[in-house]
Parts: sequence; C-alpha cells; structure tokens
Amino acid sequence: MKILIARMNHETNTFSPVATPLAAFGRNGPSYGEDAFNENKGMQTAMAAFIDAAEREHATIVTPIAASANPSGPVEATAYDAICDAIVAAATGCDAVMLDLHGAMVAENSSDGEGDLLERVRAALPNAPIAVALDLHGNVTQKMIDHADVIVSFKTYPHVDMYETGAHAARLLFDLIHGKAKPVIAWRQPPLLTHTLRSATAEGAMKRAVEAARAAEADGMLAVSVLSGFSLADIESPCISVVVVANGERAQAEAVAERIARQIWNEREDFVYRSAPLAESVAQAAALVRGADKPVLLLDHGDNCMSGGTCDTMDLLEEALRQKLEGVVSGPLCDPQAVAALMAAGVGSTVTVTIGNKVASSAVTSKPPVAVTGVVRALTDGEYVISGPTYTGQRAFMGRAAVLDTGTVKLVMTERTHEPWDLGVFESVGIDPRRARFLLLKSRMYCRPVFVPIAAALVECDSRGVTSSDYELFRFKHVKRPVFPLDTQTEWASTN
Repeated sequence: MKILIARMNHETNTFSPVATPLAAFGRNGPSYGEDAFNENKGMQTAMAAFIDAAEREHATIVTPIAASANPSGPVEATAYDAICDAIVAAATGCDAVMLDLHGAMVAENSSDGEGDLLERVRAALPNAPIAVALDLHGNVTQKMIDHADVIVSFKTYPHVDMYETGAHAARLLFDLIHGKAKPVIAWRQPPLLTHTLRSATAEGAMKRAVEAARAAEADGMLAVSVLSGFSLADIESPCISVVVVANGERAQAEAVAERIARQIWNEREDFVYRSAPLAESVAQAAALVRGADKPVLLLDHGDNCMSGGTCDTMDLLEEALRQKLEGVVSGPLCDPQAVAALMAAGVGSTVTVTIGNKVASSAVTSKPPVAVTGVVRALTDGEYVISGPTYTGQRAFMGRAAVLDTGTVKLVMTERTHEPWDLGVFESVGIDPRRARFLLLKSRMYCRPVFVPIAAALVECDSRGVTSSDYELFRFKHVKRPVFPLDTQTEWASTN
C-alpha cells in the first residue's frame, strides 16, 4: 500500500497587509520529500500522526511537501500553485491520501484553498480514500466535504491536540480501507461569524459545543468536529461549522450535525466578544500589579501574529507609556529596519530609533512610528526550540532579534512576525520574563499555556490592528449576508 501524506497550513487574514510568498512557508520555503518526512516525524503535528499510522501499516510513504506559514495575507498565486502542484504530482500510483490542512487558506487565485486542492487530488485519484485533519479555525466549504472521505478537526484552542487529531483521522481512514467502517459525512454551517476570543474550548458556548461533539462520539459517531471558523477571511462563509462522520448512517450524521449546530445558534451571543477601551484595559493591569510578585500579562489581541497581525502596531505600548507603567517587557515587535539599526550599532550602544507603525493597512488608520532611545542589550539569530505544549520540539525562527532597553521598557524586536508561544521568545535573547512587572504580548491564546502559569493576572487589550475584535474596522465585501453579528436580525433555518 502506497500512501500520500502532505501538510499545507495557512490561516489567511484577507485584511492583513503581511505578504505570503512561498518563502513564508517554513524557514525559507516548504520542505520537500525526505526533509518533509523528517521535519514532522516525532513532532506533535497531524502529519506526524499520519506518518506513524502509515508505518504501523507497513505502507510505502510518499511525503512530497510540508508547507506551514504563520497567518498573514492571501497566499501568492505562485506559492499556492507550487504547493498544490507538488501534492497532486505525487498522487500518481498512491492508494490513499492523508492531508494535514488548516482549512482557512485563501490564495490570490483561490478563495477556497483547501477545497480546490482536494478537488484536484480527487480528480487525480478518484478511487482512493482521502482523510483530512483540520484546524479548529477552518472555514469549511461544500467542496471540502465533497472531496474528502474523512474530516476531523482539533478540539482544543489553544491547540494542543494536533497529533491526536491526525491519529483520529488516520484511524478512520484505515478502518475504511480494511472494511471496518463506512464513513459518511454530514455538516451544518449557521450564519455566525465567531470572534476568535470566543473560540477558546475551556469556557463558554464553545466549550459546551465541543462537549456535545465528544458526547456524540461516545454515543457512536466516528468523529464530530466543531470548527469555529476564521472570520477575518472575507470569503462567502467564514462561519462556524459542525462536521459529523458516521459509520454508514447518514441520517444519524445529519441529526447530530443539526442538533449541535442548533445548540450553537441558540447561544450565538456567547460567540461575540466585545472589547473594553484600551485605556481601561491598561489601567486595569496597573491596578492588578499592585502587591503582585509575578508579572501581569497584557495581551494585544488586536495585533496578533497568529491571526495575521503585522506585529508592529504601537497602540498598547504607547498607552502603557502614557500611563507610566514600569518594568515592562514587550514583544516580539516586528521591525526589520529597527533590528538592522541595532545590529549595526552593536551591543552596549545607546541608540535612538523609530519603531512600529510601519506596515500600512487598508483596514486601520495609519500612525507615525514611535521614537525611542535605549541601550542595545542583546543581538541574536532569533532561533530557539519550542518547549511546548504547542509545536513541542520544533525549531522556531524569528529572524534576527534585538533587545533595546529604554529603562522602563525592554523591547524585543524581530525581523519576522512571531507568536510568543514559548518562554524561548524572551529567554533566547537573555530576558527572564518572570522578572518583569508587565508582559506586553502580541497574542490571543497560544501564549496562555506557557505564560499564564508565571503571571499574576491577565488583561486582554484590543489595539486597532488587523486582528481586532471590532468588526466595524473591516469592510466585508464577499461575506454572504445576512450574517450574525454583522446583521443582528439574522435568522437561520436548517441547511439540510
């Protein structure tokens, strides 16, 4: 048995000005062939689980490509074509396919990146079973449903079950191949744009939806996935979905999908996040730090790398300085120009540089860069190994990194946008984040499993960036209307 295994991960924020060329995937482009295999083998990815499952079956494994990029703007057409072409070209002669996909990719030449790829793979291998692992924030489409035999998504956010999701999808694929199961798929998609901060699976309506999915699996469904969607993709339906895989009983699958989707719709208000004014959030953090022996986290979710943020919006830092916060550690701030200036100056030099607000966006009002003066404390290659629990063991690349110490703020600046999902973001440049009074992180969720345990408190801060929770900042042109909460009187009947 010959099995095609590949990875194509990108969450596209169509409002983001951050470009997504082929070089954005991986350190400087995707991994191919044996490198793609080795990059995932032993890691906590769905692709790693696919490899392990295929090896247990003593299958011949083909890994044409592993391509994963941080969320950003639409994928360049040449990059999208290169990734898809590599996968489709490798399909010849394969008996089955397992794909580690995100589910919310938009390319310059495709508004349904995963659906169009699956259509091509199905055309190349019309009789081969196809299993897909998706991110919880995938935007499901009918084309994805039509061209996959098995679909399973993450059930955690922050995502810590990528490997388990791949193992689940692989198990169902091999049950199909060995005649132990006959997967059939049903799905529902209420017209609901969820806020990412309401897709955390440890609380609220999303927790209850995932619990309902797990209960349905315990009651006999092969797989039940709740995908909150990624609403900053201006496509027809970047909405929440329920995908059910049943064992030959389509009516049962339809009933479960309908029931959970109706539960979600009835609780739709709980999927809406309303931000406090930024000045109030910073003042709250200042109050919380009094008497604390640990830092207070200020999460700048309006400029979040893992939703396509530029990581150069200065709103939160400026407000922190205005309110005279001290003992601040902030970053990673993406500013290649500032990093170059600090590299040229050298460690120990006192320099004045302008930082941030340099990447223009049509979604938010431009502001001038901020001038700061400080001492260069560290210069590194910006690489470290993630300790977990997200992407455990993988090497992270921030581009070159520099630390500027202004006396009140230690600024970590990098050449690439980067999520602070590990203490290594700071420890790799000589900063112990535990000793800060305030930690200003450009993050929503991924930082929490690592940074919450070392913090006294957490405050969510909504800057005016391209990942803001304020939908009024964005001009949606392609979303099918009416849709909640853009249209508060939206009604939804069954899509069956």
